[in-house]
Amino acid sequence: MRSRYSAFALGLEDYVLSTWEPRYRPEGAEIDPEIQWRRLVILDTEDFGDTATVEFRAHWRNKMERGIMHERSSFVREDGRWFYTIGVQL
Repeated sequence: MRSRYSAFALGLEDYVLSTWEPRYRPEGAEIDPEIQWRRLVILDTEDFGDTATVEFRAHWRNKMERGIMHERSSFVREDGRWFYTIGVQL
């Protein structure tokens, strides 16, 4: 989760897409260069062996606004690597 957040903050679309589970991966990550990601707060994690969930708040701002993205993300481990599957906005 932290590496994906950092990749979004740095605009590293290739990394974001490479950490998305292929069955769920979109064609593009739609990273908005106007958004500055300011802080990540992990609220909760649940590990079930080869699946896990992470609830987080990612604080952002652009020129005129500030906001918080609150999500519960699901991950799956394949060949020792974690991949993002889906997220639910809270």
